[in-house]
Amino acid sequence: MSVYLDCNATTPLEPQVIDIMRQYTEYDFANAGSRTHEFGNIAKSAVEKAREQVGMVVDTDKSDVIFTSGATEANNLAILGLEMYANSEDRRHIITSAIEHKAVLEPIEVLASRGFEITLLQPNESGVISPYDLAKTLTDKTVLVSLMQANNETGVIQPLEEYASVLEGHEAYFHVDAAQGYGKEITALLNRRIDLISCCAHKLYGPKGIGALITRRRKYKRPPIEPLMYGGGQERGLRPGTLPVHQIAGFGKAAELAIQNHTERKDACLKIKQKALLALGSLPIKYHGTSNALASTLNFSIDGVNSEAAIIALKGIAAVSNGSACTSSSYTPSHVLQAMRLSDSEIEGALRLSWCHMTDFIPWDDIARVLDSLR
Repeated sequence: MSVYLDCNATTPLEPQVIDIMRQYTEYDFANAGSRTHEFGNIAKSAVEKAREQVGMVVDTDKSDVIFTSGATEANNLAILGLEMYANSEDRRHIITSAIEHKAVLEPIEVLASRGFEITLLQPNESGVISPYDLAKTLTDKTVLVSLMQANNETGVIQPLEEYASVLEGHEAYFHVDAAQGYGKEITALLNRRIDLISCCAHKLYGPKGIGALITRRRKYKRPPIEPLMYGGGQERGLRPGTLPVHQIAGFGKAAELAIQNHTERKDACLKIKQKALLALGSLPIKYHGTSNALASTLNFSIDGVNSEAAIIALKGIAAVSNGSACTSSSYTPSHVLQAMRLSDSEIEGALRLSWCHMTDFIPWDDIARVLDSLR
């Protein structure tokens, strides 16, 4: 049986998360919107507890948490939801980067097609977006800056606190796609200058299909987001529909466990990374972004090794990937690695290995042997 090394695509569920989801699937299964009986009130209480747990990860009030179907929907709501405000203020400039997830880039492309001006910041060869470049491109027409916390392909952690310093005193809203870093890299997301945070449960040992947009107040006012869908008024009118109580409760438990255990989890992942670097060290390998990356991620190319061939050769040993799961149905070269100015052969050979604190024994020597045989 292969060891699972694709945790950046989705993580396994924590046992405590499974237990609480079972409770709200089998027993306390009522609709949280049913206010006329105690069953609905139990479900509503579970939602509000989870809202508080999710907010606590970034030290914000539960009223700032809007549940969504995942980080993709949260990104769309944060970006497209500002369109009406931007038009009313005649501020139609958006700054983002070339390494963002497609769930950020594609909504921004929609706004570009509607006349918005887009500045696409380029990373350095380590995959980092420079705060200096952000400062150079800010104008009085900038309405939104959208920059990720940690890259899903390389694991590179971006300097959010430096971006926040650049934006201090500027009116632009600062949105962070924190899908990969939420609950793992805690400190940066506590910065109050970050107005909008997108996150999801399934990168944090919780269920798929649930996420949140966190909307912090600035001078007691929330970001002027307008809904993308209508019909029911749930989630402060920003996201209608019956709430999936079991998924929300699972997300809440996952967030609670992240606060309690993130240091121990990170240490466990770092030990795994050290073993990987030791085992792979004898190969002609080029790492992409290891100096400032998540403890749970390695992205690399080996001279002469094609990633598709490697994935096939590693079947039965390790399940790995060569890019984002969200764009893998039709393989195209990674826009992230292209932006980092890697050569064509390096991009074609790039592999992403990602694990977590629950990952079982990894046969690194076998993985190295297989990769070496493909050269």
